[in-house]
Amino acid sequence: MDVNKPYHLFNDPLRYYNEMIEDIEKAQKYVYIETFRVGKDEIGERFRRVLSKKAKEGVEVKLLIDYWGAGPIDHDYFKKLIKYKGEVRFFEKIKFNSDMFTRSHRRNHRKLLLIDDEITYIGSSNLTGYNMNWRESMLRMESDITTTFVKLFNQDFKGYNKYSFNSPYKTKRVVHGSFEIIRDVPSITRKLINNKFIKLIKKAQSQVTIETPYFLPGFFLRKALMDAAQRGVNVNVVLPRHSDVTLIDILRNKYFGMMYKAGVNFLFYELNNLHAKMMLIDKKIFAIGSSNFDYRSFRYMYEIMLIGNNNEIVKQVNIHMKKTISDSIKFNYAHWKNRPLINKFFEWILLPFRHLL
Repeated sequence: MDVNKPYHLFNDPLRYYNEMIEDIEKAQKYVYIETFRVGKDEIGERFRRVLSKKAKEGVEVKLLIDYWGAGPIDHDYFKKLIKYKGEVRFFEKIKFNSDMFTRSHRRNHRKLLLIDDEITYIGSSNLTGYNMNWRESMLRMESDITTTFVKLFNQDFKGYNKYSFNSPYKTKRVVHGSFEIIRDVPSITRKLINNKFIKLIKKAQSQVTIETPYFLPGFFLRKALMDAAQRGVNVNVVLPRHSDVTLIDILRNKYFGMMYKAGVNFLFYELNNLHAKMMLIDKKIFAIGSSNFDYRSFRYMYEIMLIGNNNEIVKQVNIHMKKTISDSIKFNYAHWKNRPLINKFFEWILLPFRHLL
């Protein structure tokens, strides 16, 4: 694939980190970043250096990091960037009060890099060396859609420390040409990304393919997938054989048998951790962004997804998924059925906490 094309889908972190750094180096007006995590490691250091350099040159630099995801990183880590008038904000600091538990696990999981009204990166990856050998999904776009994303970024940047729950304003559907941008804020009832996925699956005629690191879908999403399989749609869900969250790997086993018997195909990526977050419908409609297929993303996280039918992006998503599937093994129902009793026990123990994992 040619990185110089208007749309380029990356799966290798080192490649897109290098491309991001090069794009930032060329910035003339602004660089805006919204992310869950910046690593205090070699990758985080590379971004800190280039952002400080651009701020010194007079480029407007804004960085929004989730407070929980930031871990040990604070404003001191970016003191050189701040010295040159770069702005660094941490989304929703943890507050020790009576509402601590309900608010603290509702995090900003969105991932965006926006440059000069020209370049947008959106996808699954944080800015950290932690995921260097993972299979990710980061879409680079050279398009005027960047200006639309800037408006959404500025909403988040301005309201970085204001708790939003069930907010119609912060989840307003945004259309740019043939693209649709869907955002979620914490909400048990709205769940716009979840509902959009259900609508797309219900309309599928031939194929649904999903790549996700975590798979804990709610009842209506499970039903949509099973109903699609029952009417003859080829439904494939590709997961890592072992993700970086063991508890989710244990709990997801509970859903496999029933869905497999209804015709849903499960495949397990073997090379390393699969962290991509994508869906492809009928090889015509793609969805790519930050949201996992689990309760927590749909109910409690600030997420963002790009949905569209652009032929070039669809082609690249299809190529990406074919390669992922070629490096995966099929679900073994007999093996699943005979899994140890201790595994089944922990599935039941964890079930009440599925919304928080």
